[in-house]
Amino acid sequence: MTAKRAPGAPGKPARARKTKPKEAAPSAANAVAEEGEELEDEASDEDANEEPEAAELGDGEVLEATGEVLADEAIEPTDSFDSQSSEELAEPVESSEGRSVLARTDALQAYMREVQRHALLSPDEEHSLAVHYAKTTDVKTAARLVTANLRLVVKIAYQYRRAYRNMMDLIQEGNIGLMQAVKRYDPYRGVKLSSYAAWWIRAYMLRFILNNWRMVKVGTTQAQRKLFFNLSKEKAKLTAMGIEPTHAEIAKRLNVEESEVIEMDRRLSRSDASLDAPVGEGDDKAVSRLELLPSVADSPDRLAEDAELHAILRQKLEVFRSTLSGKDVAIFDKRLIADDPLTLQELGDEFGVSRERVRQLEARLTGRLREYLQGQLGDSVS
Repeated sequence: MTAKRAPGAPGKPARARKTKPKEAAPSAANAVAEEGEELEDEASDEDANEEPEAAELGDGEVLEATGEVLADEAIEPTDSFDSQSSEELAEPVESSEGRSVLARTDALQAYMREVQRHALLSPDEEHSLAVHYAKTTDVKTAARLVTANLRLVVKIAYQYRRAYRNMMDLIQEGNIGLMQAVKRYDPYRGVKLSSYAAWWIRAYMLRFILNNWRMVKVGTTQAQRKLFFNLSKEKAKLTAMGIEPTHAEIAKRLNVEESEVIEMDRRLSRSDASLDAPVGEGDDKAVSRLELLPSVADSPDRLAEDAELHAILRQKLEVFRSTLSGKDVAIFDKRLIADDPLTLQELGDEFGVSRERVRQLEARLTGRLREYLQGQLGDSVS
């Protein structure tokens, strides 16, 4: 069985082909949101209709894996992996003069060379290994199933390269989805592992793109995720049909609330703004948004007002205490104004009475104190 290489990928681990500089590509926001045609997955066509349309992630969250594959007509496809989408490492090599110099190497190409070391599995071998893992949960068997499908992860990651340039990050997330697929795969349903794993791989990649598209997360609910991937496409589709793409019409077609459409449209049309960015000049220095935000602490006049009220309150409490005698003084000192008040049972043991009697004395004393403070301070004290 021979491996199918990803569209546009090199047939062997050759160096990345250098291309002439092109015009600046659109931002990730445009690449994510623009209309695009869904790319076909050659490794997961068959029996895909027997699989669910969403993959349940590890934390119980369900993420649709049927989102539109993101395309950007302004970016022309190349015959090789984009060397800018992978990390470049430096390796020491010897020059012709015998000196040690640093040469750049493509991390993606190095990874592809490692992937090609793992042989593919025939359908019979894959089924027998899957059955063996389902019965024994053997780690080595699961590792063999995962390594045999690493090429599928790279192929799917290449489809989303316009939405997120770092291919290695997408491959890493896709590999996690592949491991989840192997763990949950049921070999008795008659569906190929690659067909089932494609849903999990896409789900993890889409969630990663959504969480890392901006510094501030834009999609936290199922409706927001649906709008994140389909809002711009629906706008373009309605415009092509001669229908005005209003928020109400889009909400009706995507089966979401109109308020969700308005909120997501506002988020996608604006970029992130830093609170430290200057917005004006004041006293010969730049003023940032952070300095213009209202303070959560009380204002100086409110602090002065509270301090004055507390001083008056303490004075009134001292006057009220001078009118008390007997058990009322102990209850006032040890229960009403104490930082660590005694319990009713402790006071009852001290007085030689029941805790219910202490509660009655405290309730009577509290009523007298309330009447006194209202008479002295009015509505300032509740």
